[in-house]
Amino acid sequence: MKNHQYKNIKIFLNYVLGPLLFAWLSYSIYVQVKNQPNLPETWERIRASFGSPMIIYLVVVFILMFINWSLEALKWKLSVQQVQPVSFFKALKAVFSGISFSVTTPNRMGEYLGRVLYMNEGNRIRVISLTILGSISQLIVTLAFGLAGLIILKPAILQSSLSTWPAWINIVLMLGGIVFCFLTVFYFRLSWLIKWFDKLPWMNKYSWLINELEKIDATLLIRLLSLSALRYGVFALQYFLLFHFFEVGVNWWQGFWSIAVVFFIMAVLPTIALFEIVQKVYVSKEIFSIFTANTLGIGLATTGIWFINLVVPAAAGSLFILGVKIFKKKNEVS
Repeated sequence: MKNHQYKNIKIFLNYVLGPLLFAWLSYSIYVQVKNQPNLPETWERIRASFGSPMIIYLVVVFILMFINWSLEALKWKLSVQQVQPVSFFKALKAVFSGISFSVTTPNRMGEYLGRVLYMNEGNRIRVISLTILGSISQLIVTLAFGLAGLIILKPAILQSSLSTWPAWINIVLMLGGIVFCFLTVFYFRLSWLIKWFDKLPWMNKYSWLINELEKIDATLLIRLLSLSALRYGVFALQYFLLFHFFEVGVNWWQGFWSIAVVFFIMAVLPTIALFEIVQKVYVSKEIFSIFTANTLGIGLATTGIWFINLVVPAAAGSLFILGVKIFKKKNEVS
């Protein structure tokens, strides 16, 4: 009975509530763009950017996409090397394959499945906890900058037209701070988690899933955090470059901390990658409206980042996955 109820809830969320939210946010964004002041002039300036020297910004954003995912590949390579050493190129293919799996799963959970395809048969389950550890390091960085961004922008938010924000911004700061502290302590005290698992009789048979975490030392944890911070900087730079390309008038200070708040909100919202672009555009529009009225530019920049950082790598990853399947078939025949 419980499984049946869970299945019904899942169907409702995926096929009813999700599309309704998508439609509502899409319409809201359309209305806001349509009512933007000086919309024809803004659109003409943006179109002119494609034929001007500013096109270099777009080229650099594409280059940064490869740097971004290369840093993630390096993180994964360092994480799993104690179980199975992998080359950098193999790690990069695994990351791209993970992206292609993630686009249809909530909060990109399918990313782990795509990566473990590149591990040997007996190692695939063992590296899941290590892969999750890399994601936690990225989440810690995102929460840290996001909380700082909320604190720095709080006066501007309270003075803006975001009328509903003052009612919950302090609650978000408090809850976000608690989660950040908990994750950070958990991250640097993995042995506590393993001991806790060992004390639960009904969890003993699953403890082998996290045994690899016992071998993680502080040096590796700091390296993962450092690489996560570098990835964060690359993300922020991509946004800032596309904001310039699409004539969004924000300086680097306003841009960086506004982006930090957007990343923070998107990190805690339940999303599916194929639909997250509408949520991301909506959230970005809300935050950046504090500093600029160019709703069209904000939407185009956010969509551009989504396409370059997710759709392009996912397409490449699907080809890599096809290669993995072909390779396995050849082995089976031989």
